[in-house]
Amino acid sequence: MSTVRTTAKNTGVLLLADIISKIFGFFFIMYTARYLGAEGFGILSFALAFAGIFGIFTDLGLQQLTIREVARDRALAKKYLGNIGAIKIILVIITFGLIALVINILSYPEQTIKVVYLIFLSVIFTAFTQMFNSIFQAFEKMEYVSIGRTLNSILLLSGALFAISQGLNIIAFASLYFLVTAVVLGYSFVISAWKFVIPKMEIDWSFWKPTIKEALPFGLSGIFIMIYYWIDSVMLSLLQGDTVVGWYNASYRLVLVLAIIPSAILTSLFPLMSRFYESSEKSLRFSYEKSFKYLLIIAVPIGVGMTLLADRIILLVYGSEYTPSIIALQILIWSEVLIFLSIVFGNLLNSINKQIIVTRQTAIAAILNVIMNLLLIPRYSYVGASIATVATECFAFMFLLTHTSKMGYNVANRTSLNTLLKIMTASLLMGSFIWYFKNLNLLILIALSTLIYLVIFYVIGGVDKDDILLAKQIILGKNK
Repeated sequence: MSTVRTTAKNTGVLLLADIISKIFGFFFIMYTARYLGAEGFGILSFALAFAGIFGIFTDLGLQQLTIREVARDRALAKKYLGNIGAIKIILVIITFGLIALVINILSYPEQTIKVVYLIFLSVIFTAFTQMFNSIFQAFEKMEYVSIGRTLNSILLLSGALFAISQGLNIIAFASLYFLVTAVVLGYSFVISAWKFVIPKMEIDWSFWKPTIKEALPFGLSGIFIMIYYWIDSVMLSLLQGDTVVGWYNASYRLVLVLAIIPSAILTSLFPLMSRFYESSEKSLRFSYEKSFKYLLIIAVPIGVGMTLLADRIILLVYGSEYTPSIIALQILIWSEVLIFLSIVFGNLLNSINKQIIVTRQTAIAAILNVIMNLLLIPRYSYVGASIATVATECFAFMFLLTHTSKMGYNVANRTSLNTLLKIMTASLLMGSFIWYFKNLNLLILIALSTLIYLVIFYVIGGVDKDDILLAKQIILGKNK
């Protein structure tokens, strides 16, 4: 199978599974938010954010390093899996002690502390699941990752519907995460033993030191990313209360659903680009430039459409209790547009062993995000948190664009600017259609708007010969 076909297959499998899992996840969030109310949903969202920030300490970049190194030499799979499993056990014990100390120092109510503990147990199981996923990804067998994600979402929604039917409380919803991630971990273990590597604990001290040292830049990036993804929810909880956290996260969760698109594409490309770095500069550059173009084509119209339809989406999904979430969604959607593009730069830098640049960017961004939240939340509440998120992503985009350009991977060229102009033209015409027919059935309006955007973009010359050739390779299976 050609490189293009392999990438298309893996991207398609991941995207399909992510769409399915996100549909189930969407209904899980909708039913959970409506059932628990803004305050209860705020408590659960805080626990997910708080545990998520600490959860990155259970990995410290080992997943990304494993993908990169095993993708280059698959014979290393057993050694990485065995040793990293042992390392993770130590990291989990240390992290659990740390999270218990911090949550008790903050003097949260007993119910909130219990929810945090249950959520963190699910984070532990997920940390080991990701260890197996790194092997599946390195072998470019994304279907096993996809099945795990889909299973997770189906079980969560089923559990939520059962909890609602039985009138259970927020502790039951937190327990769902714990139980479901345990099942998914069991699935991942079985697949690894059956198809790839039989997990066997291994302690090789000579392997641990260089591995941890090499993974640390990935890990630090992950820590800083989690901070500026989730610190706003934690700070809103401390400064504004649970209800405000619920309003903010109602919008934030919808925005995060869109992350399936760049995630599916770049998860598939990362092991390939890691190999291209050592074997084919031309293929590396081609993958990088095309992924940027396609994500740009997708991101801008999503930003325009979501901004115009935010009120209808929020009221449909959550109900009138979450009306304050509308303005947050209108602001936050542009952070996701920037993420679509920034993640392309990060993917390239990680592939070519320049992860330290990503680490610096995420460190500065995390500090910037905390400072901006401290300044904006007391005065503007969740709206201030939304503005801080967009500003942080804007900085990340400019930082990574500057550094990749200096290294010779410049996408801020005449071709990209020409493409951007055509995207903006098609998006604005699409936006005009949405504005004029805003009272049309929402699903029909979204479908027609998407079609209008694509037709206009094609007619004005947004699709070039390379794009057509790629499409033919994917459909017909011809080698590049």
